[in-house]
Amino acid sequence: MARGVNKVILIGNLGKDPEVRYTQGGTAVCNFSLATTERQKKGDEWVDHTEWHNIVLFGKSAENANQYLKKGSTCYIEGRIQTRKWQDKEGKDRYTTEILAQNIQFLGGGAGRQGGGGGSSYGGDSGPSSGGGDDFPGGGFDPNDDIPF
Repeated sequence: MARGVNKVILIGNLGKDPEVRYTQGGTAVCNFSLATTERQKKGDEWVDHTEWHNIVLFGKSAENANQYLKKGSTCYIEGRIQTRKWQDKEGKDRYTTEILAQNIQFLGGGAGRQGGGGGSSYGGDSGPSSGGGDDFPGGGFDPNDDIPF
């Protein structure tokens, strides 16, 4: 029996350029904020609600994100939620909730820093395909089509 599931899937836009740093062991760590926006109709008006997510990547994925993504870039993230406890300068406990990205796809939506990177996938072995519509019932899906709503 499963003990629980901690999985997050997001598609959104970067709120700022990625920042990369390296651990003492030489592993790249990349951080950026990702905005996801939902639109709901309230009465006769559409209202947008934007949620901001703190994303963390490690290793080659971190280096690729730093190289190809910039503020405004659109990407697909698969990962898990983690909350870290840390202490501020006054010694008070603080908490930060982050998405530890295990798979990322650069979807285009804003030119990358060095020539795009749209449709590139980095991360886990079984990430979603950026190709045709084989995974969708009914076929004929083109990921470049506009969503009809």
